[in-house]
Amino acid sequence: MNQYEIAVLYHPDLEIDLEKATTKVEKIFTDNGGTVANTDNWGKRKLAYPIKKNESAVYVIYTVDLPAQSVRKVESTLNITDEVIRSLITKPDLKAIAKAEALKAEKAKKAAERGETVEEKNEE
Repeated sequence: MNQYEIAVLYHPDLEIDLEKATTKVEKIFTDNGGTVANTDNWGKRKLAYPIKKNESAVYVIYTVDLPAQSVRKVESTLNITDEVIRSLITKPDLKAIAKAEALKAEKAKKAAERGETVEEKNEE
C-alpha cells in the first residue's frame, strides 16, 4: 500500500451539508482497498479560475493508504461523482517532509538555546 494525498474540490453549495458528500468519497476510497489516514478540511475558498461555472469550492485534503493498482479507478470514479468538481491525486515526497520536520526541530532547538521562542523570532 502506498500513501497518497488526494485533494478534492466539492461543489460550493455543499458547504452546509458536506458530511454526506465526504462519506460518499471516503466510501470510494475504502471500496477500492484504501484506508483514510487523515482528513483536512480547508473550507470554502475562491478558485483561481471558474470550474464548471463555479467561482469557489470547498477544499478537502485526504491522506489515503491505497494500493497502486486502485489509483486509476479512484480517479475515474471521482471524475464522474456529481459532488466533486475537481480532484488531484499526488504521492507525497516522504523524504522531503522528514527533512523539513528535522530542520524545523533543529531551528526550534537553537532558538530555545538562545532563550527565545520561534514565535518571537517570526514577529521581528
